[in-house]
Amino acid sequence: MKKVLIMCTGNSCRSIIGEALVNAKLEGVEAKSAGVAPSGKVNPNAKKVLEANGIWKDEYYSKHLNDVIDEDFDLVVTVCDNAKETCPIFPKPTPKIHVGFEDPDGKEYAEFEKTYKEIEEELLPKIEEFFKSN
Repeated sequence: MKKVLIMCTGNSCRSIIGEALVNAKLEGVEAKSAGVAPSGKVNPNAKKVLEANGIWKDEYYSKHLNDVIDEDFDLVVTVCDNAKETCPIFPKPTPKIHVGFEDPDGKEYAEFEKTYKEIEEELLPKIEEFFKSN
């Protein structure tokens, strides 16, 4: 089982959606998510879009990078520019990729649906491609 950490700033929208999509749709890959400055809550519209697609799990929550930094990940993915710029050095060398998405926080539900679709169509193939070539 390959382990992926998906990071953004607040760990309330994009990284949570990414975590859920990877766990639901990529066989042999387990994802967790974290934020460099977590909001401490999952955005209600992020939860709603995951529920609407049947992939919400109650174990998803907003957490700080420090909560998972000692875990062994095969790949770290940043999904916002701020997380990319502030991504720390991990205790063990871990490959990193960046696939940025616009933050839907504070916007209408339709923006969360758009973000979900973009993450599914852009991020998942990049993660699959990374593991095929490594």
